[in-house]
Amino acid sequence: MNPPEYTTRTAFETVRGDRGFDWEGDGLWAAGRLEGLQRPSVAIVGTRAATPYGRRLARSFARELGAAGCCIVSGLALGIDTAAHEGALEAGAPTVGILGGGHAQFFPPRNLPLAERMIAAAGAVLSPFPPHQAAEPWHFLARNGIVAALADAVVVIEAPARSGALNTAGWAAPRIPVLAVPGDVDRAHVAGCHALIRDGAILARNAADVLEILRLPAEAAREHPHRDGPPGALLDALSTGERDLDDLVDATGLPAAQALAELAILELEGVVERRGATRFACTFG
Repeated sequence: MNPPEYTTRTAFETVRGDRGFDWEGDGLWAAGRLEGLQRPSVAIVGTRAATPYGRRLARSFARELGAAGCCIVSGLALGIDTAAHEGALEAGAPTVGILGGGHAQFFPPRNLPLAERMIAAAGAVLSPFPPHQAAEPWHFLARNGIVAALADAVVVIEAPARSGALNTAGWAAPRIPVLAVPGDVDRAHVAGCHALIRDGAILARNAADVLEILRLPAEAAREHPHRDGPPGALLDALSTGERDLDDLVDATGLPAAQALAELAILELEGVVERRGATRFACTFG
């Protein structure tokens, strides 16, 4: 699989628009389309060593923000970044990734297929580094600055006390809102998020909190995008109103245990709520 085909260097002001960030570099190398950045843009960042819960949250935030008309920006790293780009793609929203090296030295290689999907879906992959520049550790700090520069808000999900996501928040803090998603106080994975909240970052419970800060309508975030497979079948069955578990099993043909497991995930994502021991309803529409 080949790296994305980059264009010639693009002036940073052209990419950035009027977001008020002064980048001292010579511009960005771009593959894909930049129109998505004209939308309200939200950077979603966090640890590469994300838990399943963190990845699910990042995906859900990005999906709902994308459905509400936002462009999702992240660093194309593994973990939270990957989940955020995937969530945007599920919503049919543009998503932009910033590399820590050149396009021809794509890193991490595992995310090359994801980058191609992003470009095919009218998003982009950008880099402040020349195409054949291999990624170096210090590059990612500069990359974080670009992520913050392209965003109207930064959301941090699952960041330990020492995390590149906190560096991104540092770039953003003087200029745009920084939001952090809390977790259990004794979990090292979210110690950085709690430190941000302690120091003045905005607590984010869901995508609606981000939309409120951006002064965007929250209604679209409550609409569920199309889902394939068991989650979609359950949401379709619930679209007519509150239903009992036995009814959902009959309507979808799913085994009861699988239906309960899928409903638990949808409940964590905030699109389904439990009403009694075995009754469920959608939270949208």
